[in-house]
Amino acid sequence: MKLTAFTDFGLRALMCLAGDEERLFNTEEISRGLNISREHLIKVVRQLALHGFVTTKRGAQGGFRLARPAKDIRLGEVVEKLETGQALVECFRADGGACVMTPRCKLIPKLSSAQAAFIGELNKTTLAECRYKL
Repeated sequence: MKLTAFTDFGLRALMCLAGDEERLFNTEEISRGLNISREHLIKVVRQLALHGFVTTKRGAQGGFRLARPAKDIRLGEVVEKLETGQALVECFRADGGACVMTPRCKLIPKLSSAQAAFIGELNKTTLAECRYKL
């Protein structure tokens, strides 16, 4: 499986927040520390907030931090939320795709099982186990 850069950035940002859970971080600091685009990070932070992983505070003294303890955030949960809409293969798309093999395909259940196992394995790990200090 391959994760999108969006999800990769989200995981890395959360790892930094887990490194100092009480601190309020800003996007400039995180983007510089991780060498990623600030504009892209802003979009990622919006999604992390939408899914309840971070809380944000606007203004000059604003920033963002974890919305709940790192020990309560499972990596698979994050990946599932951030990868929404990213089908593993065409037939997994919301519209079912256009693959002519879909009605009798024997690969679909295998891929579905593998995807569930991937998320299941990630869910064995909490964000607290992956803390990163900037």
